[in-house]
Amino acid sequence: MSAPESAFVRACRRLPVDVTPVWLMRQAGRYMPEYRRVRKQYSILEICRNPELAADVTITAAERLKVDAAIIFADLLLPLEVMGLNFEFLAGEGPKIENPVRDANAVAQLKTDRIEDLGYVSQAVQMVARHFAGRLPVIGFCGAPFTLASYMIEGGGSRNYIETKRLMYSDSVAWDELMRRIVRVVSQFAAQQVNAGADVVQVFDSWVGCLSPNDYSRFVLPHTKMLTSELKATGAPVIYFGTGTATLIPHIKQTRAEVIGVDWRVPIDDAFDMLGENYAVQGNLDPVALFAPEAELRRQVRDILDRVGGRPGHIFNLGHGILPETPVENVLALIDEVHSYSPSRNQSASTSVAF
Repeated sequence: MSAPESAFVRACRRLPVDVTPVWLMRQAGRYMPEYRRVRKQYSILEICRNPELAADVTITAAERLKVDAAIIFADLLLPLEVMGLNFEFLAGEGPKIENPVRDANAVAQLKTDRIEDLGYVSQAVQMVARHFAGRLPVIGFCGAPFTLASYMIEGGGSRNYIETKRLMYSDSVAWDELMRRIVRVVSQFAAQQVNAGADVVQVFDSWVGCLSPNDYSRFVLPHTKMLTSELKATGAPVIYFGTGTATLIPHIKQTRAEVIGVDWRVPIDDAFDMLGENYAVQGNLDPVALFAPEAELRRQVRDILDRVGGRPGHIFNLGHGILPETPVENVLALIDEVHSYSPSRNQSASTSVAF
């Protein structure tokens, strides 16, 4: 770990902090002129695969915004390449996977022994950690088993996840094997990042909100628990984040991730109450609030901090990523409001709880 005593890492461990730490999903993205200049020359995948470029994009965003953590610039789908799936990003459509996984035979073809081919991500982490030299923690990340499986099966994004649920319901043996292979790859991928200097790992389960609580508990939770267990063995705190997960929180807490990220669809004080005192909570401003007038934006930020009420273990974030059209000045106002308003809401002391 490069910054174990930072406010961000301390909040992940539910230790006292002087100010609520804040970082934002997609804080390096198309809303920033600096990033748009880079994207005129390079594709997303070219940036990801070039450690120097990925590190520079990561550092530029963190320093420009004055956030409390830098999340490495990468993409959730990178592990799919080393598993044998080809994909590309289509303008206006998102990722497109050439050879979707639809049956047991396709699952059996997936590779799990090429993790070293993703070493460029850990190289970028190492560069960012070296640059900040303990001044700012680095977040590594990976996709969660369900979200990566849904991309692999659907061939891209989806509204209804028909093919994903079809395989899940019709062939539980193939489904479980697919999930096990994903866990095997992404756990190693995340461990590489921690070994390179990442202080925390965030697990993105972006699409898991499409599941009922029963389906989550039956088909997803055992594999997510296994991934979380593998990641916690690295010594880095784990953040588990999903969208549309208000009804899943009682099950999500069983993953035993130290931090649970929630979106804006659940009041953050309710999330704290549902999770209990053993968990830190990350969130949860609606990303569209960043389009509001500054006074209203700051009011919504204060409302979240007031709802937390100084409870230990709060990390301020959006309920999902920054949208491309977001005004940079509003992002800066959000961060300023968290830093200037939160000290009066924070308790002077708390104790950590071991898992």
